[in-house]
Amino acid sequence: MRRSVGHIVVAATVSGFAALFMSLGATAGAQSELRPPDTADPTTQLPEHRMTSDDLERLKRELTNWGRWGRDDERGTLNLITPQKTQAAARLIKDGLVVSLAHFAYHDKALDAGGTEHVVSAPADWDWKTQPRAMIDRIGFGVHDGTNSHMDAICHYQTLDGKFMVYNGHPSGFGPEGCQASSIERMGQPFATRAILVDLPLLRGVTYLPEKTALYVSDLEAWEKYANVKIGSGDALLIRTGRWALRAEKGPFTYGSRGPGLHLSVAPWLKQRDVALLGSDAVNDVQPSGIVGGTTGIYAGRMVPGQTDRPLHNLLLVYLGLPLVDNGYFEDVAREAAARKRWEFFITVTPNRIENGSASPFNAAAVF
Repeated sequence: MRRSVGHIVVAATVSGFAALFMSLGATAGAQSELRPPDTADPTTQLPEHRMTSDDLERLKRELTNWGRWGRDDERGTLNLITPQKTQAAARLIKDGLVVSLAHFAYHDKALDAGGTEHVVSAPADWDWKTQPRAMIDRIGFGVHDGTNSHMDAICHYQTLDGKFMVYNGHPSGFGPEGCQASSIERMGQPFATRAILVDLPLLRGVTYLPEKTALYVSDLEAWEKYANVKIGSGDALLIRTGRWALRAEKGPFTYGSRGPGLHLSVAPWLKQRDVALLGSDAVNDVQPSGIVGGTTGIYAGRMVPGQTDRPLHNLLLVYLGLPLVDNGYFEDVAREAAARKRWEFFITVTPNRIENGSASPFNAAAVF
């Protein structure tokens, strides 16, 4: 199989053996294509919400976790998931129902999908009808693909000040060999904690949020009141916008440039609550971000997501060391949570130990 950097190749057999390889370099399939600027949610320009690139720089200084867990730390906010936190979360298990939170990359290319390559391995002249053998196949996909649930390592983004550092001031070492610090295999896996699902379509009485909807602290606190929960230290916070329900009804859409999500102004609240993991069924940042001023990053002569395009990615990954889950699949867990009227549950997460990896497929399950 021949794929560009940024894709995983998996070799598997029916007996369950697998070998996993990855070359780095983030790609999001069709989401990486350049597009004309879009108009942000108008609420992002209201005086109470409007933020600029200068505000982003201020938040980097005010909210940084660099040095909080020592100069050599590469785990970031996962340090908040202590053995005591895991034990307490396990007590949430009542009926033993296990629900997947993952979506695998779609095979076909689409507006939000780069597609996969799936090859069944056998000699060209093999007769499958008369010469049975164990099935062996390979699959290639973009870890950061628009339809693949994945957890970003905190090395996924770097500083945009020309020093090219990642979380905790480590040199990024970005290159063909991938992240040299704070990569996915250095972040201490697996882990388990309490998760809280914030189901905003349910709160608003709709199937899914409209494209480009910006979400604020007021939305998160309204959900806490509705669900009778309080988001706290070491929690995994999962935001459902209904992206997959929208896709099921209307088909693929450019959620990477028009997706609902959190506004930058939520960042101080996330730091105050000491959230350990933040996940979304889209890209976490509302798109467009609505942040005024600044520039996107430039890589190989092309515009790539930068501080004004995905400011939460830049701030949370690099300065708070807060890993992000993009494209989580929360439709099933939302249904089960609503049936029980209980939106807190035990969650287990087992990232693949991909050497120097900028992300891993989000291998996670909710347990009620």
